[in-house]
Amino acid sequence: MIFSNLSILIRQSTGPMDQKQEFIHIIQENEGLIYKIAKTYTDSRPDEQDLYQEIVYQLWKSFPFFRHESKISTWMYRIGLNVSIGWLNKEKRKGPLLSIPEEAYHRAEEQTNAKEEQMEILYTYIKKLNTVDKGIILLYLEGKNHEEIAAITGFSITNIGTRLGRIRQKLSSQINQ
Repeated sequence: MIFSNLSILIRQSTGPMDQKQEFIHIIQENEGLIYKIAKTYTDSRPDEQDLYQEIVYQLWKSFPFFRHESKISTWMYRIGLNVSIGWLNKEKRKGPLLSIPEEAYHRAEEQTNAKEEQMEILYTYIKKLNTVDKGIILLYLEGKNHEEIAAITGFSITNIGTRLGRIRQKLSSQINQ
């Protein structure tokens, strides 16, 4: 799938083998994190896959510069959100595209579980948020505390608390309508 293409890219690149193996291990351990970011910022499966690959590529490019001063997930979120925001801005410049319904992609996983269906509804409303709010709520849903979200986004802890309160209110009112 997507990861196998990345493995080929990494094998062809130059650099120490230990570094490549470490990177592959980190991506395998955190693949869900990248997938959630890509899913949040896209409307179609092909775009999701493209953004996923772009995030992983940018992670690979910046991996030699990761100094382990923060958690690996914090570093990955920071890069993933920045890549997604840049990708979203680039897509907006391209102009409107015909959107194909998600059902047309024949996803391998069927949405039968009630919790999964609720998450899909929640993500539908999250996608309607502005770019910054999407990232903040995504981090919150991942279990990040205010301090971690502030470190990733660059906002103050107080600002994160205020924004999360407003985001929750907005999502709650939209879902209840």
